[in-house]
Amino acid sequence: MDFTIAVLPGDGIGPEIIEQAIAVLENIGRLYNHEFRFKEYLAGGAAIDRVNEPLPQSTVDGCLKSDSVLLGAVGGPKWDHLSGEKRPEKALMGLRGGLGLYANIRPAVLHEALREACPLREELIGSGINICVVRELIGGIYFGERGRRQGDFGEEAYDTEIYSVKEVRRIARIAFEIAKQRNQHVTNIDKANVLESSRLWRSVVIETAQEYPDIQLDHMYVDNASMQLIRNPQQFDVIVTTNMFGDILSDEASMLTGSIGMLPSASLGEEKLGMYEPIHGSAPDIAGQDIANPIGTILSAAMMLRHSFGLENEAKSIENAVTKVLAQGYRTKDIMSSNMQLVGCKEMGRLIAAYLV
Repeated sequence: MDFTIAVLPGDGIGPEIIEQAIAVLENIGRLYNHEFRFKEYLAGGAAIDRVNEPLPQSTVDGCLKSDSVLLGAVGGPKWDHLSGEKRPEKALMGLRGGLGLYANIRPAVLHEALREACPLREELIGSGINICVVRELIGGIYFGERGRRQGDFGEEAYDTEIYSVKEVRRIARIAFEIAKQRNQHVTNIDKANVLESSRLWRSVVIETAQEYPDIQLDHMYVDNASMQLIRNPQQFDVIVTTNMFGDILSDEASMLTGSIGMLPSASLGEEKLGMYEPIHGSAPDIAGQDIANPIGTILSAAMMLRHSFGLENEAKSIENAVTKVLAQGYRTKDIMSSNMQLVGCKEMGRLIAAYLV
């Protein structure tokens, strides 16, 4: 099978980690007789430096013509002086909206070999941590009306959270469908005791749950959820929540796995086209030093194979290779511990590619 993948290396460590994910995909192609064609496009600060805008139309067009999108990371202090519409992060918002990617899937899995890297006590880890956060991606406060105006106390700023029934229902269905393949449990997280948008959100989730009578549904306020993720993470299977709450909670959940560098994500819409990226930032302070952790990006490539290309065996091959490499004691700096073998970004990528079967 042949696939065209739009590659957006971005900024900071983005090019380094993307390089390793591509190497793994190329080896998968050789092992399973697939051809992956990679076409590189500008996004983020790299695009600002080249063409003075964070997301050129040529990048959006190129992504739409591709079978999938692989993204590194965008942003950095170099561009912090720019206004909101011109910042590198605007590329993420534009890609999600332009490609119609409304569902962000972020699995947070603690590998057995990394139990000691988890900041929680052993009794809280228990039999392990395996949570999937399903975050609505192109609605809510990040995409609502915003601006500044003069008020009674001088200049004031506002951001508006708006959700429609359609937006909530489609993300709820994604969560329920994922739960069918896991432990059949969905936790809806909102702030329905305060926000009208959350009250609509919860009512639509409850209504949609009637389509899935075998799935257990419960609800939790976001402030309690942030505590429960630390106090009792094993109670969670699939979490479904809004754009902003999902942004925050998925980063919190990532630390339960030992490092934010371990976590992949998939951004999906109605079509097969998806965008895949690690959830961490561009980490410009370590860029170019060969110490970044490429595992989140490599696992994002595995999610691409599964969700966009329907290549389940190939996806499992990558995931199993990651597990084997970690079990052998190889660690990048962010997950390093005593008696383990420290390796760089390139070597970690090479090892994972070598363990593919």
